Amino acid sequence: MIAIRLATDADLPVLRAIMEDAIAQLQAGFLSPREIESSRALMGLDRQLVADQTYFIAEIGGKAAGCGGWSKRATLYGSDSSEGLREPRLLDPEHEAARIRAMYTSPHFARRGVGRAVLEHCENAARAAGFARAELMATLAGEPLYRITGYQLIEEIHDDRGGVPVPMKRMGKAL
Repeated sequence: MIAIRLATDADLPVLRAIMEDAIAQLQAGFLSPREIESSRALMGLDRQLVADQTYFIAEIGGKAAGCGGWSKRATLYGSDSSEGLREPRLLDPEHEAARIRAMYTSPHFARRGVGRAVLEHCENAARAAGFARAELMATLAGEPLYRITGYQLIEEIHDDRGGVPVPMKRMGKAL
């Protein structure tokens, strides 16, 4: 059974490890080694989500299996160190979409429903906060999950801030 709880500052080392493993291993079938290295500048931990209490950790049998969150802030994607991606402005739930952010599954727990469970938890929390839509920036590895859960393509981008262009897809969905 997948248990989902609010992430805390004490979880930061575990969250970083999940993210690093997911970027290194789960992106391998979708990105070249150079694209994976470049993506590290674009992906990772955004501690603002933990501070806002909108970031969660999923556990199976007491072990960290994945993580993800949603945001009421304008930042669509990126980590603490992502240059030019941070936009801390609060969103207007009546006119803007919540952001689904930083979704990662530990490779040890891949294909066991962790991502779907965290995504559903985040969507429910955003809906409870008054948001009627959600948007996210999908990696190529994450896109299949988002597509089968109702997200639709808004735009395709190639972000080269890490040195090599990394393909990503902005997607959205009515909640």
